[in-house]
Formats: sequence, C-alpha cells, structure tokens
Amino acid sequence: MTDTTAPFGFTEDDLHAADIVGVTIVWADNNGIPRARTVPLDQWPSATAKGVGITPLFAVFDTHDAITFSHDGLPDASGDIRLVPVPDRTVPLAGQPALAWAPGRQVGADGSPWPYDQRGVLERQVDAADAAGLQIRAGYEIEFFLDRSGDGPDAVPGHDGPAYSARALITVDAFVVALLRDLRANRVPVGQLHAEYGTAQIELSIAPTDPVTAADLQLLARQTIHATAARHGFRASFSPLVLPGDAGNGWHLHTSVWRDGSNLLSGDGPHGLSDDGAAYLAGLLRDLPAIVAVTAPSEVSFQRLRPGYFSSAYGYWGVENREAALRLVPGTEFTGRTQANVELKPSDASANPYLALAAVTAAGIGGIADGLSLPDPIAANVGTWSEEQRRDAGVRALPGSTAEAVGELRANPRVSAALGPDLLGAFTAVRGADAAWAADRDAADIITAHRWRY
Repeated sequence: MTDTTAPFGFTEDDLHAADIVGVTIVWADNNGIPRARTVPLDQWPSATAKGVGITPLFAVFDTHDAITFSHDGLPDASGDIRLVPVPDRTVPLAGQPALAWAPGRQVGADGSPWPYDQRGVLERQVDAADAAGLQIRAGYEIEFFLDRSGDGPDAVPGHDGPAYSARALITVDAFVVALLRDLRANRVPVGQLHAEYGTAQIELSIAPTDPVTAADLQLLARQTIHATAARHGFRASFSPLVLPGDAGNGWHLHTSVWRDGSNLLSGDGPHGLSDDGAAYLAGLLRDLPAIVAVTAPSEVSFQRLRPGYFSSAYGYWGVENREAALRLVPGTEFTGRTQANVELKPSDASANPYLALAAVTAAGIGGIADGLSLPDPIAANVGTWSEEQRRDAGVRALPGSTAEAVGELRANPRVSAALGPDLLGAFTAVRGADAAWAADRDAADIITAHRWRY
C-alpha cells in the first residue's frame, strides 16, 4: 500500500476567498459517532489558538446520547475541556457550501494533553511505531445502505440491485456522480466505488495513507456521503446492520507495515511475507479478540458478526479468504509487490477510527517486538466446521457480547495499554451502558435503534 496523503491544509485566507462562513470541528466519540462544534469564520483564529469549550462527559456518552457516570474518572458534570481544531487539516465542504471541516483534538482546560482524547491515543501509537523504526499505512473500505424513505425509523432501499452491477448504480446515477465529485473536492482520495452485496449497499475505498490521516479521512468521507445523500433525497446509514438478516455494513480496515521504505508484508518467506511481516500478522491474530472489542464494539456489531456473511465470526487468518477475520492480500507482479496488505473484516462504523487504528498498531508492532510465529492460513469457512474441528485448529469464536468483549479488552496487555487506563475505563463504561440499554430489547429493536445513529 503506497502513501497517498490527502492535500489538506486550507489557510484562513483560502477560507475567506471561498466565502466560508463557518468551520465544523469534528471528533469521534467512544461509540464511533462523530460529534461537532461549528464556529463562525471570524472566530476561527481564536478557535485555533484556544479551542472551544466542551464537556468532558462526551467521553461517557453512550450510543443513544445517554450519559453514564459509572466511570470513576468522570463521576459528575463538573469541569470543561477544549476542542482544538487541527488547522492544517481544514477543507471547504463541497456538499455543504459556505462551511468548512476540520478534525479536532481534545485537550485540558489549560491546553495540556487529555487522556480521553482518542486522536492523541493514535498519535502516541504512531510515535511508538516510529521509535521502533516502523511505519503503518492504512486505508478504509466503507460500506453503507442508501435509503429513500425520507424521515422516520424505517428503511426503504435506495436501489434494487443486482449486487455488483452497473444497473444498480444507474438508478442512483445523479447521487453517485455528485458523491464522486464531492469526495474529490473534499480531498478524499477514492480508489473505487460499486454496488455491494447487501441490500441497497454501496462501497467505496479510501486510498491508504498514514494512520492519523486515514482516521481523519474516514470521518470526512462519512460527512461527505451524508451531505451528498441529503441533497439528492436519500439517507445513508453506516450502521453495522440496517435490516435484520442482511449482510450488514463493514468498514474494513486495510493496513501494512513498513521499514526504511519497504513493505514488510512482501518478502521471500511463506505466503510471500517477510519474517517481520509474518510477525505483524501474528500479532494481530494473537490480539484479535481485544482488537475486535474496539473495532466492532456496539450491540448491533455482535449481530453482524456471523458466519457466511464475509463479516468474520471466528478468529483466524487466510490468504485472500474473505470469510477470515484477517485476510492477507498479497502483492503480485501485476499489482505491485508493495501493495501487500492485511484486511481486518470485523470492523464497522461503531468503532472510533482513531482507537481502531491504535489497537491494530499496538497489536501489530507487539507481534514484531515479540518475534511471533504465524500459524498456517486457513482457506475454508470455519463456520461450517464442527466445534471439535475448530478446537483442533485452534480457532476461537470472536466476542459475541459486551461482557465477552470487555473481558478480552481488559485482559489484553497491549491493546488496553494503548488506550490507557482512563480512556479504557470510559470506553468500557460506555459499553456497559449500551449493554444495559439492550438487555430487555429484541434483535429487531436493537437494529432499528441503531439504524440512523450512523
């Protein structure tokens, strides 16, 4: 995966020249939900210098906008923090004329680092990788359901397929054309777009770059998609599962690990890996249950992770196996050896992208540090195997409930350390609040309640 960094960085003069009247500063909470503040352009210099005030309690918002006080670190409504935009990531929004967009950092009231800032968590992991002489490259595949129902809780498919067909997109041609234009104008580098397997599902891929930029682009892409859909009479849902029994939406995370300009997932060893590339993949496999606790954390995520839906219910890896949780995509002479990457399938929009990439980075570089060996790949769908066959192959089911996921996360020394004790406490408190909310609700009610949260 080569580096394709988006050319962010519009200056204040650029914003005035584009007749921008306000800048929306965006961050993602512990449920993967983008939260925001918009400042008038005449307040932009103050915002970039001192930030804008927000409550620390955003760290303990649950998916349904309730606040949990079960985390000792944030036991009440006292205090204030500052949301500081990252000015060199500012971009005018093509789909929302007169507004611009920038990602934000959360800092203490005195400007000091704040342990609940998800972007800071990822930045520290990138620094840890750099200290080890390693660089991570990452890119997202984004799946979403296109809806034509208007307002209300129900979902009406925006196109009727067939999956992967040109015909499906012809029926929503004006939206697709506008979306590609808006993404290009918003500096989101797109590799491809197509009608996916699920009902009224569309997928697009974002070109790979460094982890922090990849997370920023993920947030910018979803805002662009929502805005373009609204202008054309549609709604987009990124929820892990929009319709009961459907394939669901993944936000598949592709990563590669590099040293001195060389992709370590391309080498002369088994399966085309270098020794360190194999150790990186082995690190992801070792920590996979804890990673998935971060990358597919919501109550509706557990309904999406089923055998036979390319969403991965079991923890194993394979070479080009789309049912495996970790799919190695080897580079070839035709595509280029440096294009080798590993795809994490159990990843969705309810994950905070900064935390997701921090968990993956910590696990992967941990595998290299420990010199892990990689077991043989599996080419089958292990969901069709008996429990005895899976046990003999060392294949475990991924967490199927909040209790299991939180247990795996807390027990994992690398992923929990990457989050840090404060954020880990807030993150698991939010997961507990969501689980309590879902306890007396059936699967269909849970899907409906999440449908328009993402």
